[in-house]
Amino acid sequence: EMQLMESGGGSVQAGGSLRLSCTGSGIAFSDFDMAWYRQAPGNECEIVSIMYTDGSTYYIDSVKGRFTISEDNIKNTMYLQMDSLKPEDTSAYYCAALPGPSGRQCDPNWGQGTQVTVSS
Repeated sequence: EMQLMESGGGSVQAGGSLRLSCTGSGIAFSDFDMAWYRQAPGNECEIVSIMYTDGSTYYIDSVKGRFTISEDNIKNTMYLQMDSLKPEDTSAYYCAALPGPSGRQCDPNWGQGTQVTVSS
């Protein structure tokens, strides 16, 4: 059965960096389009970045040039390197295979995710 676990979040000041990790069991990341999601209070669940099986990537405009998604297929781990963090990046972050939830909310079955808090 698919099991995913996010880690690496924390509290940093604006301009700082964090690297999020997503480890999986019961799923080979190389066989699925994998995504990082985030949802902050008052906001909808949004896709931050996608790693497609063909190696292409996607980023929302607000994080381009600052975030980098990558996969280590040997370790079956996905990463999100976040540099030059801004207060607007404050959110709970989740990893999941596509497709994502059909509604505006992240899937409650994803658990707590990992919290990123950026102070000004």
